[in-house]
Amino acid sequence: MADAVRPRPDAPAGRAATAPRRRRRGAHRAPAVLLAPFLLLFTACTLVPIGYAVRLSLFTEHRSGLGFGGATQVFTGLGNYTRALGDQAFRAGFLTTAEYCLLHIPLMVGLSLLLALLLDSGLARAGRFFQLALFLPHAVPGIIAALIWMYLYTPGISPVVDTLNSVAVRPDLLGHPLPAVVNIALWEWTGYNMVIFYAALQAVPREVLEAAVVDGAGALRTAWSVKIPLVRASIAMVGLFTVIGSLQLFTEPMILHGVAPGVISTLTPTMYAYTAAFERGDYGLAAAASILLAGTAAALSYAVTRAARAGRTRSARRSEAPV
Repeated sequence: MADAVRPRPDAPAGRAATAPRRRRRGAHRAPAVLLAPFLLLFTACTLVPIGYAVRLSLFTEHRSGLGFGGATQVFTGLGNYTRALGDQAFRAGFLTTAEYCLLHIPLMVGLSLLLALLLDSGLARAGRFFQLALFLPHAVPGIIAALIWMYLYTPGISPVVDTLNSVAVRPDLLGHPLPAVVNIALWEWTGYNMVIFYAALQAVPREVLEAAVVDGAGALRTAWSVKIPLVRASIAMVGLFTVIGSLQLFTEPMILHGVAPGVISTLTPTMYAYTAAFERGDYGLAAAASILLAGTAAALSYAVTRAARAGRTRSARRSEAPV
């Protein structure tokens, strides 16, 4: 067998040397072949639309005369960005989104983590049932969920509002749209993030928890001092995704727009872009608003990631410090 694989004496000297080179070349080519489908889809579905939006944001349509002629595209450079930033409605949309984040993110992260800790503690019976029941609202599409809650918010047809009215409590659920939108988002995403936290808690080493019990830590102390620090990476990930999702808030306020007087057509930056594009036909302004929103999301994502990394570094230094 050794003679069968040994190169013949009369074979060219370079043939045996090129075999490892071919194998190395094939090994370098394999990742490119495996990544090619993803790169093609990413380019077609992400990079090309972003490039088209950037190009669209640099032009505006100009109609001559009385508007009966065809529209021509005129290069404006950063004119659309200046118009968007100078529009008070666009800036107010970012303020509304910031208020939404201040309400939604702490409530959602805190409630999801609390539910995950309760399920992980073993105090709750029928844990599998509660996991499924809490996750089911996320399986409902966002549009359907918003329609359901719009029905529950509307006086005269909502059994919840009618019941509250019967006990002399007259809530104006649609008069204050931000808490109403936050409630819908909590209903949709709490169970989903609870599953993420619960999976992270299941990965906590059992010997660490047993050591905490041996040291005399109770359930609350173990949860606060042991479990939560060990799932800090999951908390940071959920916070990052929630920030990005909050900036894209669109479905819930858009559904409530028809029945809630406080939900205007430019309540959020995404609704501002939608109104500019499909109600006013100003695609350049809509593209510029979308690019500004994407830049804000990228900046906030970077800030949240850096803050989470700095927090992990400080925790590692405290744990390594001599007692």
